[in-house]
Amino acid sequence: TYENAQARERTQILMDIANKDGGLVIGTGDLSELALGWATYNGDHMSMYGVNGGVPKTLVRYLVNHVADTTSSAALSRVLLDVLDTPVSPELLPASVDGTISQRTEDLVGPYELHDFFLYQVLRRGFDPRKVYRLACYVLGNSYDAATIKMWLKTFYRRFFAQQFKRSCLPDGPKVGSVAVSPRGDLRMPSDAQANLWLAELEHLDD
Repeated sequence: TYENAQARERTQILMDIANKDGGLVIGTGDLSELALGWATYNGDHMSMYGVNGGVPKTLVRYLVNHVADTTSSAALSRVLLDVLDTPVSPELLPASVDGTISQRTEDLVGPYELHDFFLYQVLRRGFDPRKVYRLACYVLGNSYDAATIKMWLKTFYRRFFAQQFKRSCLPDGPKVGSVAVSPRGDLRMPSDAQANLWLAELEHLDD
């Protein structure tokens, strides 16, 4: 509850400053976070324009790494590489005594490498859970065992369906790739949709 309160207060302050100065609050949430609903409703979920809404988390990291490798500024490169070395976190809980980040997003919702793969296969290719699972085991099986892939695929479907209400009122943002979750673009989905059929298929993968 109080983590969400922090996220909403951040947004309120930013909206107040933008209103005072005639500016815009630019959203930081990316496609992966929107797919999983990993944002506080009416907190960081909201902005005047969501510039990253069409960019998956793995691509964000790739682009940051590319700039770090190609920039002529050594100082900028150091900062960007430091950002990449920092675990993804909403930073709504205090760090440990030694300064270690205590809240790691991928420990809670799963690896974005997997979720971005699932998202593409589900939305762009329209594949059913059994096929998404089989493809993930084939493509990412060297990094994750079958049980781990199945566990996080269940999480993906559960969160993707349950969090549609947040996507139904997203701010505008650009479509960057071939997958999008904007209600004004590619994804027409009721907020009360249920994941039961998809999850049931995952329960019977070995049948």
